[in-house]
Amino acid sequence: MIETDILIIGAGPTGLFAVFEAGLLKMKCHIIDALPQPGGQLAELYPKKPIFDIPGYPEVLAGDLVTNLMEQIKQFQPGFTLGETAKTIDKQEDGTFIVTTNKGTQHHAKAVAIAGGLGTFEPRKPQIPNIDVFEEKGVEYFVKDPEQFRHKDIVIAGGGDSALDWSIFLSDVAKSVTLVHRRNEFRGALDSVEKVRDLKAAGKINLVTPAEITEIHGDETVTAVTIEKEGEAFKLETDYFIPLFGLTPKLGPIANWGLEIEKNAIKVNNALDYQTNIDGIYAIGDVNTYPGKLKLILCGFHEATLMCQSVYNRINPGKRFVLKYTTVSGVDGFDGSRKEAEKAVVKAID
Repeated sequence: MIETDILIIGAGPTGLFAVFEAGLLKMKCHIIDALPQPGGQLAELYPKKPIFDIPGYPEVLAGDLVTNLMEQIKQFQPGFTLGETAKTIDKQEDGTFIVTTNKGTQHHAKAVAIAGGLGTFEPRKPQIPNIDVFEEKGVEYFVKDPEQFRHKDIVIAGGGDSALDWSIFLSDVAKSVTLVHRRNEFRGALDSVEKVRDLKAAGKINLVTPAEITEIHGDETVTAVTIEKEGEAFKLETDYFIPLFGLTPKLGPIANWGLEIEKNAIKVNNALDYQTNIDGIYAIGDVNTYPGKLKLILCGFHEATLMCQSVYNRINPGKRFVLKYTTVSGVDGFDGSRKEAEKAVVKAID
C-alpha cells in the first residue's frame, strides 16, 4: 500500500505543478499515470512543439516545460506509478481513499486530485485484422523500455513526432528499424525529419513510403508483417511492430466513480476549490468543467494552487496557514534542500 497525502491522477503539467504547491504546504504527493513517462500530452503528443502562453516564457518547447516542471518538484520527492490506470476508488470511514490501478497497485490518500487532462489516453489502433491477438506479444503501442528492442528487428508505423523520434532513438538500439508511413510527407519537427533522412542515407533506417501495414504474421508472437506499397505487397520479417498513430482521450474508469459528469468532463466547484460532488475528490486542469472554463495550462496551474490550499485545510482542521511568498519564505525540500533569496545586507553608508 502506497501512502500519501494527495494522490494525483495524471502526470501532465497541471498534476506536476500540484506537487510543487503541495510541497510548499508540507504535503506529500504520489502520481498515477497510464502513460509510461510523466508529461501527459506534452510528452507523448508534441514534445518538440513550442508553447507561447506560459507566463515568463515567450516560447518553450512542450518537452522542455515537462523537464522544467520535473526539476521544480524534484525536491519534494513525489512518487510515481506509471504505465497503470486508476481503476477503482473506495472511500474509507475516516474520509481517506484507497485507489487501485488496473494492475492491482493500491494507494491510500487523504485526498485525491484528478488531473487527467482530457482523460485516459488510449492508443489509436490501426485497422489490421487480429492485431489484438498480438498485443504485448510483439505489438507495442508505447516504448516503455528501449532495452526491450536491443538487437531486435522492429517495424514502426506512423508519421508524427513519436514515430520519427523513436525511429531515430532506436536506430542505435535495435538490429534494424523500418519506418512505414502512408504518405511521403511527415508531420513532425523539421530536425527530426532531417535526421531520419540522414539515417536512411546512412543505412540505419529503412524508410518505406507511401505504404501501410496490412497484415501481422506469427504464431505465439509476431514474426513478420505485410507491407503494401503502391499496390504491391511484400512480407517483412520482424520481432516487433510498433504502431504510433497518436492517442485517443477517454475518461476511462473514472467515469464510474459516482462523479458528476458533463460532456465527458468532471463538474467542480470553481467558486472555492475545484472539489467535485464527492468530498475529498478534486478535479483540476482540462479534465474538469465549470462556467467560463478555459482549457489552458496556465489555468490548470491556478486550479492546482487553490486545490492544494483546500486539501491543507481538510487534513489540518483548525490549523492556520499563513501564506508567504516564496521570495520571503524560501522553499524547503523534503530532501533537506533549501532555496531562498539572498539576505539583504544591513550596512551604514558613511
